Amino acid sequence: MAQDLTPPAAAPDFLQTHGWGGASIEPIAGDASFRRYFKVQAGEHCGILMDAPPPHEDATPFVYVARWLLERGFAAPAIYAVDLTRGLVLMEHLGDDRLREAVDADPSRAPGLYAGAVDVLTTLHRKSHGPFAAYDKAVLHREVDLLTEWYCPAVGLEVDHAAYHAAWSAVFDLAIPARPVTVLRDYHSENLMILSNERVGLLDFQDALVGHPAYDLVSLLQDARRDVEPEIERTMLARYRDATGANAAFDDAYHVLGAQRNAKIIGIFARLWKRDGKLRYPALCPRVWRYLERDLANPALLPVAAWFDANIPGDRRGDPLLLSAR
Repeated sequence: MAQDLTPPAAAPDFLQTHGWGGASIEPIAGDASFRRYFKVQAGEHCGILMDAPPPHEDATPFVYVARWLLERGFAAPAIYAVDLTRGLVLMEHLGDDRLREAVDADPSRAPGLYAGAVDVLTTLHRKSHGPFAAYDKAVLHREVDLLTEWYCPAVGLEVDHAAYHAAWSAVFDLAIPARPVTVLRDYHSENLMILSNERVGLLDFQDALVGHPAYDLVSLLQDARRDVEPEIERTMLARYRDATGANAAFDDAYHVLGAQRNAKIIGIFARLWKRDGKLRYPALCPRVWRYLERDLANPALLPVAAWFDANIPGDRRGDPLLLSAR
């Protein structure tokens, strides 16, 4: 399904009202939601217009979390103007240098750029968490169920749902931290901008919750959109442990949350294909399966690994679009 590149009808009036009258409006890459983004240029002033149309989207959380992050010194985009009724937000343009393209163009930059991204998390986790909902077991279960709800039927599998829930219940205690932190939830290479002095700019944080500090590290180091070299993953985990004093229990939580997140993403990508007609996402699943299988090899995941072995054969783990045609 092709993305609609037409600016929202209300955009010119919205921009005029807030001092950006006559600005050019050009579409830029969107994401997996109903949100759309446009580059707005008025003379020397450049901004980003987010179109988050109700009732499909609600821009309120994005604006709230952006301001919360800015107040604490993080490089979220400044919010210039908001019209929540029409779902329009005009914000700061953080530039065009994303971590993904920067590393892909020059792999030698990877250690430094990933270190900067890890250091942002270290700083975030030292602060008191935000007033956000808990990333509790109910949320973890609801998310991981996306794999059995969408991926398994897409590839023609009937699986044991009750045993799936029980397997995850056996490991989720490891994912509930003694000291919870703010979790941005989509902290990966396509949502991190490289600013001046290689400071890390933040995007796509509207779903922030309060949960385990390992979660955003998983998002960063087991990235569904690009291969993260195992050496980078090991080095960055060591960097985080050295800075925070994280112990072996943290490592177990990292793999539990890695397995949980990767199972969720496989389900989401299958849903984006089956429900929303977005054909680019199934091809990302093989990479996510590789991450998931690495996490399942951790002894803490033994009950979950046993369920996967019994319910999803190796030859049914991959691109659901291709597998559904067999």
